[in-house]
Amino acid sequence: MSIWWSLHLRREAASVPLARRLLLGAMETAGVDPDISFDLSVALSEACANAVEHGGSGAPGSSADGYRVTAYLDGEKCRIEVADGGPGFPDCAHVTGAGPAAESGRGLCLIEQLADHVHLRNRPGRGAVVSFDKVLKWRDGALLGAV
Repeated sequence: MSIWWSLHLRREAASVPLARRLLLGAMETAGVDPDISFDLSVALSEACANAVEHGGSGAPGSSADGYRVTAYLDGEKCRIEVADGGPGFPDCAHVTGAGPAAESGRGLCLIEQLADHVHLRNRPGRGAVVSFDKVLKWRDGALLGAV
C-alpha cells in the first residue's frame, strides 16, 4: 500500500508549518521511524520557505500566487516535490554558494544533507521544482511498512 497527497498553498509564512504538520501526521500514522520523519519534515520546511520567499512574481501572500507540495510514501521511500511559479533557479544554482555564516542560501544545502537524492529543475516560464527523496525506515507494526 502507498499514499500520496498534494496541496496548493499560498506564498505566505503560515503555509510552511501547515505543510510540515501534514507530512509529520501522515508519516506518524503510517508508522515511519520518527528520525526519518523529522529529517523529511525539516527538508520540506526549507523547500517551502524557499518557495514562499522566491517562488512567485508578486509579493508573498498574493492570492493568485501560490506553490504546490506533493508527497508520496510507499513501502521503501518518500518522495516530496515543491513546485512554485517564480523565476526559477539561476543557471549556476547549486547548493555550494552559502557558507555557514550566511543569512540565507543554506536551505538547499540542508535539504541535500537530510535527503538521499535531491533534484532541482527549472520549468521555463512556470517556476522551479525542488524534489527530494529518502529511503524509509518503519516502526514495528507500521501501517504501511514494507512487506
